[in-house]
Amino acid sequence: LVLWERDGLTVGEVSTRLLTDPGSLTPLLKRLEAEGLIRRTRSREDERVVLLTLTEQGKALHKKAQGVPQCILAASGINLEQLKALQKDLLALRGNLLESL
Repeated sequence: LVLWERDGLTVGEVSTRLLTDPGSLTPLLKRLEAEGLIRRTRSREDERVVLLTLTEQGKALHKKAQGVPQCILAASGINLEQLKALQKDLLALRGNLLESL
């Protein structure tokens, strides 16, 4: 989902957005690459940096996945307003937990 929002991010940028460390993200990225959904390439400016880009297959998957949020909402048994309130509460909880670290 992160690369659907903005393609061409580094592994570090993706791990920051997902609140995880790059090392734990690597196995997932390797699987996505093996499935032909992303490409991992070294930066020309800094070989330590790995850039992630979607393949055409990865971009096509985005179109298939667009209906998933509505299906999840329907299956959850809550309405959109309740979902928004839950999201707000979860973001506040995450912020509080991060501050306490």
